[in-house]
Amino acid sequence: MDTLTVPLLAVVSTRVASENVYPAFSGVGGKSTLVPIVGALLRFVLIVAVLMLIISAIAWAIASSTGNAQIAQRGNVGVFFALGAAALAGEGIA
Repeated sequence: MDTLTVPLLAVVSTRVASENVYPAFSGVGGKSTLVPIVGALLRFVLIVAVLMLIISAIAWAIASSTGNAQIAQRGNVGVFFALGAAALAGEGIA
């Protein structure tokens, strides 16, 4: 970064932090219908992520105990992806 960019970023970040900017949900038509639909979809994603976590963990354990490195690696990746999806969906619900 050059010498102009750093002070400019500091000023912009300070200005944005000092403003109280929040989304205006009152401008969305059909909010009373949209909120339960989004909540149900996020709950569905959370359930699928937890099921994916269980299945991937079982596959990882079985593959590791039988010495199948390729399936164990896929189970490992599946577990971490499921944890990330569950965390994001759980945060979206809260």
